[in-house]
Amino acid sequence: MDLGLTGRTVIVTGASGGIGREIARGFAAEGADVVLTYHHAQDGAERLAKEIGGRSLVAPYEMDDDEAARGLVESVLAWSGRIDVLVNNAVHWGADEPEADLPFDAVPDVRWQKVIRVNVEGALRLSRAVVPSMRERGWGRMVHISSSIAVDGMPGGEFYGAAKAALHGFSRSAAFGLGKAGDILSNVVMPGFTRTETNAEMAEQWGGHYSARAPIGRLLDAAEVANAVVYLGSAANTGITGQAIKVTGGA
Repeated sequence: MDLGLTGRTVIVTGASGGIGREIARGFAAEGADVVLTYHHAQDGAERLAKEIGGRSLVAPYEMDDDEAARGLVESVLAWSGRIDVLVNNAVHWGADEPEADLPFDAVPDVRWQKVIRVNVEGALRLSRAVVPSMRERGWGRMVHISSSIAVDGMPGGEFYGAAKAALHGFSRSAAFGLGKAGDILSNVVMPGFTRTETNAEMAEQWGGHYSARAPIGRLLDAAEVANAVVYLGSAANTGITGQAIKVTGGA
């Protein structure tokens, strides 16, 4: 299937590792010009750019910087003159260590507020910043990476789940406004616990618990999640918009 991505410019935030890395690989394989953003892992993003070949741009992006979205969009437009697809994949996890044993009402205000603000405001700021370029061409795709935690819940995931659920409400309403401006679609993808290149130890420890809940009896890997993201962000997707789609192996 021709996904109609050749020559289109795709921004993938958080592209240096995890699912983001596979999303970037997937778009590049379809002939897209891919912008790989990173927060700390510049070396990883640059290695990925060399690996995928084609035309790519490595760019820093900090979700909690109010000016980062504007700066990123200006850099991309100077590089390619267009923005066709945005994948909001970058994430702020909060504490370095899980806090499942700490009641959500005991989490320090500064910590939970940052989880909400960085994840929600960062994604919305960048979405707002790319829309003028999409409207100008009358074509665009936005795919926001959420989490099954937003609908299934998880102890310790109260604030992260709330932040990701906010993307669902935003994307649903944005789909209506954007659809009036042309062929511009907005969707959410909700991965579950997914096997990546960077979480082998965690997958070994917890994978059996999650795979037992899936009809297919296994964890998905990052490339399988990326396949869904690439399709939703492509020209082959002509009618799926305003949706929040689980990509969890049926769990």
